[in-house]
Amino acid sequence: MTEWILDRTFPSSSGEVRWAQLGSPGLPPVVLLHGTPFSSYVWRAVARALAPDHRVLVWDMPGYGASEKGAGQDVSLDAQARVFTELLDHWGLSGGPGRPPAVVAHDFGGCVALRAHLLHGAAYERLALVDPVALAPWGSPAYRLLGAHSDVFTQLPPALHRALVREYVSSASHQGLAAPVLERLVDDWCGAAGQPAFYRQIRQNDQRYTDEIQGRYGELELPVLICWGAEDTWIPPAKGAELAALIPGAELRLLANTGHLVQEDAPAELTAAVGRFLLGGRFRPGD
Repeated sequence: MTEWILDRTFPSSSGEVRWAQLGSPGLPPVVLLHGTPFSSYVWRAVARALAPDHRVLVWDMPGYGASEKGAGQDVSLDAQARVFTELLDHWGLSGGPGRPPAVVAHDFGGCVALRAHLLHGAAYERLALVDPVALAPWGSPAYRLLGAHSDVFTQLPPALHRALVREYVSSASHQGLAAPVLERLVDDWCGAAGQPAFYRQIRQNDQRYTDEIQGRYGELELPVLICWGAEDTWIPPAKGAELAALIPGAELRLLANTGHLVQEDAPAELTAAVGRFLLGGRFRPGD
């Protein structure tokens, strides 16, 4: 399994954030946002592929991956958007003479990026959304059950909890995750800090955070690419077409034989799509 280490820290308003930079600081900046229940680890292949031509910034949101996990922590989508805005400022990407970053966001990272832009004024050069949480309704029956009874599930014996998380994470892939990758993703949610953190983030991820911005997608005035796994069982591909219709000029790209976790099912295809978009290119029929 390829090593993935976030070697820098930032004291955000929701706890310590771990982050890393790939590529030269002088290159065009691009920030990658993960979703749930994942971490920046899922971006490792895409990040490394983009690094020769970009300053790539990756981070684990508070409550996820290597970042701080703790009781009473605010890990809601509202909080994550505020933290992202703080990070952009920390990285020197929140305004001034510097070039605004391109942003690539997966799953609920899409909501985080959209909220930061629409509610907090975060500036982006362009925005790529990958199977994003952006339109109501969202959240599978299993997801809602876990959130509604988080206090009960937190008390599961560790082995049962791990089996539950393993099954849940596995379902995000259409092609099936390699065993080392699956265990790496599951490990983040196990142990004394990880198990309660898993249910905490589900409990706090309320649909109102997309409801607050859904009516404003027509205000987006930047290039937007929407990539979607054609076999996504978590968020139906039809949501991609619905979202693209709400965003002026948005481009929709369906990736065949790919589930919700596009970074693992089709890393080369996703990198090609994102790379072309970052360079200002568009797809032609048959590409």
